[in-house]
Amino acid sequence: MVRSTAGGASKDDVVGIYVYMLKCTDGSFYIGSATGEDVSRRVDEHNAGAYPGYTFSRRPVVLVWSEYFDRITDGIAAERQLKGWSRAKKEALVRLDWKSVSQFARRRAGAPRPKK
Repeated sequence: MVRSTAGGASKDDVVGIYVYMLKCTDGSFYIGSATGEDVSRRVDEHNAGAYPGYTFSRRPVVLVWSEYFDRITDGIAAERQLKGWSRAKKEALVRLDWKSVSQFARRRAGAPRPKK
């Protein structure tokens, strides 16, 4: 698990948030977020089937990546961004392979367009 802070907490935003990625038993990824001091409780809730949803029929799940944000708004923005990433880019993030993350960010459809 990776824990880093992004930005400083403001007076109105004193509770932080974890953005996390789970690998489901079917091999798919789930991106979520949880407030509090530790993301493990939320992972346990996924594995217990506490809430119906994407992971309910794909248990057990394993935490493969997480990051802590001091500001909830930053965490929610990161969660939305990650949900739009390709599978290959998510896998690169899990490996902490920043070179590949950067390459996958350049063009989702493949090679750059040829110049005219």
